[in-house]
Amino acid sequence: MTHLLDNPVWSALATSHAALAQGGLAAKRYPGSIIPFAATAEDSEDALHALATLASPGETLFLLRAAPIVTPPGFTTTIAAPGVQMIADVPLERVADERIVSLGEADAEEMLALATLTKPGPFSLRALDLGGFWGIRLNGRLAAMAGQRMRQPGYTELSGVCTHPDFRGEGLARLLSLYVASQIFDRGDRPYLHAWATNTPAISLYEAIGFKLRTGIHVAAIERKG
Repeated sequence: MTHLLDNPVWSALATSHAALAQGGLAAKRYPGSIIPFAATAEDSEDALHALATLASPGETLFLLRAAPIVTPPGFTTTIAAPGVQMIADVPLERVADERIVSLGEADAEEMLALATLTKPGPFSLRALDLGGFWGIRLNGRLAAMAGQRMRQPGYTELSGVCTHPDFRGEGLARLLSLYVASQIFDRGDRPYLHAWATNTPAISLYEAIGFKLRTGIHVAAIERKG
């Protein structure tokens, strides 16, 4: 039986994030100004054609799912890599730290700069349209942040976890991951996340705070030919 999180982009756009969805019954995507994620309901010829119509020439879409990814005709695969999907089944350690602050539109430029530097995954100035973000400032700078991205009934993705290189080794990623996970649990959802399969330090961190591997994930970036 297919799990709701096996095709997380599709299930988010078909449910909790339906108001953001572009596309139809066969293929959907988030607005490019928010995040370049897209998905099909299945791998039929019609669905792949529908996905192709959602991208402009030269535009890149990101695909993310448990099953192997099928590249639509007219696209070139620029990134294809294995990832992991992890989930927390029970509430994690609850943390409190007066340094943790809610981030808003006034912080967007600094958030984008931190994400661009540390590369936690696709990120934009409109990331806050998907869910709340929290951060820690040290010496007047945004040292670390974490937030929420995709949502499905009963689930919310923990995402955008990153720490500026100048402040690594201080446990900020752990602290913020636990804090955001608690926010998700408090809403009645279970937190899940994605990481590159090669990112052993991140996977070890998430395992240490209580996340467990749910499934392997295929990740691809595909560019529509001009």
